[in-house]
Amino acid sequence: MRYIGLLLLCVFSLTLSAQSSRKYVNEFMYVGAGARQFGMGKTGAAGTSDVYSTYWNPAGLAEQTDKIQVGFMHNFYFQNIANFDYLTLGIKSSKNKVFGFSVLRFGVDGILNTLDLIRNGEINYDRVTTFSASDYAFMGTYAQQTRPVRKTDVLVSWGGNVKLVHRKVGEFATAWGFGIDAGFKIRDYKGKWGFGVNARDITTTFNSWNFTFTNNQKDILYLTGNTIPKNSLELALPRFNAGGYYRFTRNKFELLGEANLEITTDGERNTLLKTGLISADPRLGIEAGIREDAKKFRLMVRAGVSQFQRETRNNGNFGLTMQPSTGIGVEIDRLRLDYALAGFGASGTGLYSNIISLSIGINGQAK
Repeated sequence: MRYIGLLLLCVFSLTLSAQSSRKYVNEFMYVGAGARQFGMGKTGAAGTSDVYSTYWNPAGLAEQTDKIQVGFMHNFYFQNIANFDYLTLGIKSSKNKVFGFSVLRFGVDGILNTLDLIRNGEINYDRVTTFSASDYAFMGTYAQQTRPVRKTDVLVSWGGNVKLVHRKVGEFATAWGFGIDAGFKIRDYKGKWGFGVNARDITTTFNSWNFTFTNNQKDILYLTGNTIPKNSLELALPRFNAGGYYRFTRNKFELLGEANLEITTDGERNTLLKTGLISADPRLGIEAGIREDAKKFRLMVRAGVSQFQRETRNNGNFGLTMQPSTGIGVEIDRLRLDYALAGFGASGTGLYSNIISLSIGINGQAK
């Protein structure tokens, strides 16, 4: 009955917000976190099993093996035009229960403010200042997994995020918001295969915007043909990411493939699969690794594709574009360093981003 009630709440939330929601609300929340998943085409709904599960699927955090895991990612977004940072912590309270906390920041710094450049017909460059446009998210996570009895058992995990969103554009605008995510995973005992679903913003996430401009700034906006924004409420509709993975191992070699499908409910987008109500973006990723158990060493290479889009070519025909990504990772004992190179925008023309992430386990494996 609890799950039925949650489903009805989601449907009710969708119905109430359908008329006032817009596309691309809180898009900074969906950029991604962790170079491993970036290198694999932003797949992670099923295969995630470490501290970065707080982003990809909170249910995966229940598979954390260390008592404490800490992760940090820095993304030189759009060739360092913007910066994206993610700090996450997972604490195992018992064998099958894990708590997590994460902080996310996406920001563009050093933006020129020229609203006061001209005052009373006089140009004064000393009045030109700079400001930052920064987006923050604070997430608390809980995850739990069933206790296996036999090695033939299937393991089931579930979890959720409670998130607080704060957005700030210099001294001109601030927004606060609140939302909830829920995740589910199922896999075999040895981790050879698994399936997962991550439901974000299941009750609809809102942002309450407040704008502050001086009378002089409002006059400049009006005279230059710009719209003066008003205080408003912005709603982000639910989105779902579902997928599965399969792992092949032989001796010291390991190969993992994962496929995900992200479904948005805010109307038609330029995706491979779309209707007037929903859009779906398929993602594919692969990871190959060599493990040396005696030295607790592992080397991994990754590749993936995502963001399939249709575009009109110069000859008038339609073509299909996609975003490739690649990456590498090194794991020594409980320390893992990952790097990924991923593109954003039209294939072959977009700016590429360098993503670096680090994770470390503390206090050994939990018992």
